[in-house]
Amino acid sequence: MNIMQINVLENEKRKMIVEFVEVDQGFCNALKAELWGDENVDAAGYQIEHPLVSKIKFTVETNTKETPQEAMVDAIKRVKTVADKLSKGFSGAK
Repeated sequence: MNIMQINVLENEKRKMIVEFVEVDQGFCNALKAELWGDENVDAAGYQIEHPLVSKIKFTVETNTKETPQEAMVDAIKRVKTVADKLSKGFSGAK
């Protein structure tokens, strides 16, 4: 099992910027969609500085009810739940 490398670049009360190393845009798109569905998130997005460098900067800004770290952890859990259901669906397909 590979562990994802995450570098915290900025961690403020309502804003967090992390850098994902060797993570593809598919995961970032799923995470961003989950975060935008969270009523406690004011903004979520990512940027790729160069297509040949495998680092993605991901930014989350929250309101006063939740920290960015809590929002990220909750969103990642929701993405995992959806991926697990999808995986089970495929393993049950004939």
